[in-house]
Amino acid sequence: MLDIKFIRENPDLIKAAAKKKRIDFNVDELLRLEGRRSALLTEVETMRAEQNSYTDKIARASDQTERQSMIDQMKLLKDTLMAKEEELKGVMEGWRFEMLQVPNVPDISVPDGESDAENQEVKRWGEPTAFPFPAQSHIDLMEKHDMVDFERGTKVSGFRGYFLKGDGFMLANAVWQLAIKHWGAKGFMPMLVPSLVRRETFLGTGYLPQGEDDLYKTQDGDFLAGTGEVATMGYYMDETIDISGGPIKFLAFSPCFRREAGAHGKDTRGLIRVHEFFKWEQVVLCEGSHEESVRLHEEINRNTEEFIELLGIPYHTVVNCGGDLGLGQVKKYDIELWVPGEGKYREISSASYFHDFQTRRLNMRYRDKEGKLRFVHSLNCTAIPTPRILVSIVENYQQSDGTIRVPEALQQFMGKSVIGG
Repeated sequence: MLDIKFIRENPDLIKAAAKKKRIDFNVDELLRLEGRRSALLTEVETMRAEQNSYTDKIARASDQTERQSMIDQMKLLKDTLMAKEEELKGVMEGWRFEMLQVPNVPDISVPDGESDAENQEVKRWGEPTAFPFPAQSHIDLMEKHDMVDFERGTKVSGFRGYFLKGDGFMLANAVWQLAIKHWGAKGFMPMLVPSLVRRETFLGTGYLPQGEDDLYKTQDGDFLAGTGEVATMGYYMDETIDISGGPIKFLAFSPCFRREAGAHGKDTRGLIRVHEFFKWEQVVLCEGSHEESVRLHEEINRNTEEFIELLGIPYHTVVNCGGDLGLGQVKKYDIELWVPGEGKYREISSASYFHDFQTRRLNMRYRDKEGKLRFVHSLNCTAIPTPRILVSIVENYQQSDGTIRVPEALQQFMGKSVIGG
């Protein structure tokens, strides 16, 4: 959510933001509602003050006729006030709805483009893996070594269901342990966060109202989160937090759930796109400074790049174009890993910063050096998701005899150097 004062003063900037993000938003309608809201608020406050004045006058009146006249006038004022308050209530509902649709302004460095097809590569690490033998997919390799069971997963859980087992589970666990070690050394607080999250937290982080079709909903109106970011951002909701010691850095772990409503027919086999998975997420809160947000954005994205380099998997990093940004994102990077079985890079991580878009909705503030209350800035970045990371590990580390080498960084947690040997 943006400051309404900023929106009033910069309507053309909001229009340009909506255009760049390919979001259908009518800022003129919001400003029309804002004008009506402001006028009604003034009328209502004036009437309430007048009503209080009548109350005092009636209490002091000694003449019965004069007293009754004021009572009649106050009753008429009360009826008018109630009608105005009801009108204000309706206008406020429309105003709040429109305010939740306002797109954040993307950074000037964000390239123009319609979709992820127009994201721009900014870095490449390692050469795409090529084999002197017929390469196998992660599905064939993992089924061969009894690391996964898709058939029984579908029987038990439905479409996109899976059981991760044996060395499949142990490999995922090794990734988790390396993540704790890697991000712990960088000062991140590990935290197990809820997956069942209330609606207001989803609204606060900007996943609602636009993304509801991709969420699983409970009978009580709560939702299952598709990322630990949502619950972690709700941790300090409606609080004034102390960041005098520097940015607050969380490494959040949680089960994640996504309906993949817009992915019909895409990646229907294997572990690339599943309904239930586990993810480590970096969440950072810092002072309300653009320069600090930019610095930390580069830092958290680099954290994940370093982790992928520890695993020795080729990757490239892209900057997302305007059409591939969400409502609240100012700028985003995606890290994509090489998948030999498909002969292309696939997304493994996204790093975003939001300025105060989320924290204004969630009412998360801090006191600056002058003691003034300000909204903190928020950032997040995927640390590593499982089981998706296993796709690239297994396919990039396969050997001619069908065995799978374990990346050196994971061997201490796996207790072996080869799967299937």
